[in-house]
Amino acid sequence: MAVVLEEAEWRARAAAHAARVSRWTGPHRERRRRGEPHPVLDFMFTYYSFRPGQLERWLPGPGVALRGAHELLAVPGFVRDGDTVRLDPTVLPGRTVDSARFVRDLLAATAARPPRLSCFGLHEWAMVYRTDSPRHAHVPLRLGPAGTDAVLESLPVHCTHYDAFRFFTVAAQPRNALVPTRAEQVANEQPGCLHATMDLYRWSSRLAPATPSELIADCFELAVAVRELDMRASPYDLADLGYPPVCIETPAGRAEYARNQAAFARRARPLRSRLIALCTELLGPELLGPELLGPELLGADVLA
Repeated sequence: MAVVLEEAEWRARAAAHAARVSRWTGPHRERRRRGEPHPVLDFMFTYYSFRPGQLERWLPGPGVALRGAHELLAVPGFVRDGDTVRLDPTVLPGRTVDSARFVRDLLAATAARPPRLSCFGLHEWAMVYRTDSPRHAHVPLRLGPAGTDAVLESLPVHCTHYDAFRFFTVAAQPRNALVPTRAEQVANEQPGCLHATMDLYRWSSRLAPATPSELIADCFELAVAVRELDMRASPYDLADLGYPPVCIETPAGRAEYARNQAAFARRARPLRSRLIALCTELLGPELLGPELLGPELLGADVLA
């Protein structure tokens, strides 16, 4: 039985959601209008494909029926149900169902592993190793090119995330302890990885329009915080933009990075569980293997 929201209630929730994310979408639009790049926050709107307008739009997710929401009938997956409109997972586009199956498999496998906290953000250093063309060429390197290369050469590199590894320079790739591939993503992903945590936003938006917008906003907000640590621990000098460095070239900096990494892994756990539960609901029990319905994979946060 769906929860029914009256028009005044759901429109208030929609307005609150838009106001919440406008903290990031508004400044991004202003920077874009001025042609002013931001090496930290642009990532949220360029690497991830969810547009600002999509992030601002509120949708209820499954199990909620809305009165006075006839405009949502134009959104794939939404149907009329008496005098209300609701999401019907059975009429979602095939690509959304395929995404739900992949996301469920990936996040369930990730949740079942212990976090590894020893990478120290070296993926960003590997992306500028022995190159004259760093990705953020307009931002100086804190230690200069030679100093940056020396840090990478002095520490073990163990990146498990394919979408980080694929941006390593050619010279840096052999320094990694493994060679992540897209085909092995489910086997390699682990919850201590900052990029795996940021990607919860990717997966929440990939499941749209079926994802409750509050869940998308929660994932986005966490991804922004993780992105800030990611770049503070990078070789770039971002202090003038308000991002003091986490100096992972020192023992104290590595300890600080690991503490933050562990905290983000804890924050990500309930979001990962909510996404697994969403995928389970979208797919239905007939499409799920019994091994993916147990509490050990859904997580206590969902079942409590």
